[in-house]
Amino acid sequence: MDNYGFWSLLPPIVAIFLALRTKQVYLSLTLGIWIGWLIVNNGNIFSGSFDTLNSFVTVFNDAGNTRTVIFTLLVGSLIALIQRSGGVDGFISVVKNKLNNLEDKNNLKGNRKKIQLIAALTGILIFVESNISILTVGTLYRPLFDKLKIPREKLAYLVDSSSAPSCIIFPFNAWGAYIMGLLILQGIENPFAVLFKSIFFNFYPFLALITVFYIILTSKDFGAMKKATKRANDEGKLLADDAVPMISDEITLLSAKPNVPNRSINMIIPIGMMVLLMPIMLTYTGWNSSDSSLSFFMQVFDAIGKGSGSTSVLTSVTCSIIVAMLMYRVQKIMGIKEMIDLSLKGMSGMVSLAILMVLAFAIGSLCKELGTGLYVAEMTKSWLTPALVPAIVFAVSCFIAFSTGTSWGTFAIMISIAIPMAQSFDSNIYLVIGAALGGGVFGDHCSPISDTTIISSMASASDHVDHVKTQLPYALVAGMVAFLMYLVLGFLG
Repeated sequence: MDNYGFWSLLPPIVAIFLALRTKQVYLSLTLGIWIGWLIVNNGNIFSGSFDTLNSFVTVFNDAGNTRTVIFTLLVGSLIALIQRSGGVDGFISVVKNKLNNLEDKNNLKGNRKKIQLIAALTGILIFVESNISILTVGTLYRPLFDKLKIPREKLAYLVDSSSAPSCIIFPFNAWGAYIMGLLILQGIENPFAVLFKSIFFNFYPFLALITVFYIILTSKDFGAMKKATKRANDEGKLLADDAVPMISDEITLLSAKPNVPNRSINMIIPIGMMVLLMPIMLTYTGWNSSDSSLSFFMQVFDAIGKGSGSTSVLTSVTCSIIVAMLMYRVQKIMGIKEMIDLSLKGMSGMVSLAILMVLAFAIGSLCKELGTGLYVAEMTKSWLTPALVPAIVFAVSCFIAFSTGTSWGTFAIMISIAIPMAQSFDSNIYLVIGAALGGGVFGDHCSPISDTTIISSMASASDHVDHVKTQLPYALVAGMVAFLMYLVLGFLG
């Protein structure tokens, strides 16, 4: 059986509906998976429940899935080690000193632009993990923004709009590993190559960043942000009179170890090594599969496209952790036992993401078993043209992410539906994948229940509702332009 007809739609529909109603993504995905296996087993509750539990176990039958989950946990270890070593505090100190040196007390307007630009660039450069990017930029720049009378809403917007977009544009992180795992489940043989090509069609993150720099360079705020900027300039009020700022102390960076010198190299070297090792490992793992008739440089690019993404990210983060531990031991910052305990603590902070990955891989496999994507493609053939597929996928992804507050959960549902649709309609698969990913990030940016939106408000000590209201017009402009681009490119083929 190619698909289970209408019944193949039930698991993702139930998962989406429950997520909208309860805001409990983990529970919703689990129930959706359970209902799917009930369908496969013709309503037998015992067999369906057993297969549901077994589906979580079989996720780890795929070595790529297992490597991706382990990589996510190890990223938590690396982040904890870097924070405790004083690497983050050292990096913050270096940036502060640079900013103080650049400060011209007679050029207030120029300083505002300069500090906002550097804040946005810092958020883009820390693309290893979105929340660490948000927390670092919010902690670092809030005192400087306050000093220059830049509203807290603007800081929240900058940290929010430079974190997730950069994480998905530069896929050498947990985002990239996770998405490649979802692509493998849909039968994509060279997931890194497909993901890399789809980045050029993932319009929303690029448009979001362009909007950020346009707003900074032109100082042409609009919507609620314009009122906030005028309030800060004219009255010196960083927050609205009725604002209730979210206190960033509730979720902060792990404090550096006392009586230890804060050195930025303790952050820069481990993260730099992880990022640099990823393309090297992609080349290494894909070299035997590359075309030897090509020139050396072209063969390298061919090998990168055919390399194992999960192996590369896992090896890279492992080597980075080893280097970090050696550095901190030589500097006598931490002992072996302390570093092991800290690594385990860091892993615990990433367990929720690891569980979400397992659920995402499980529902992706289930949708493939049920033929959900094939049924959707067959059902819509009578009215949906190939030209409309990318725009529809983008819009649906946006709606799900906005309603559930999670881009990753949206990726899990949409990738399993979008790829079979693209293949059935003979649409550009890179364009459709880019639309699914971009729509997820767009909806997540607009959503008031998104974790990144909430953490941005916390890190900036901004009123959460004010952050959502001031960011929404900017996100909507970028999202509407992205939607139109998918329509145009869809009709152009």
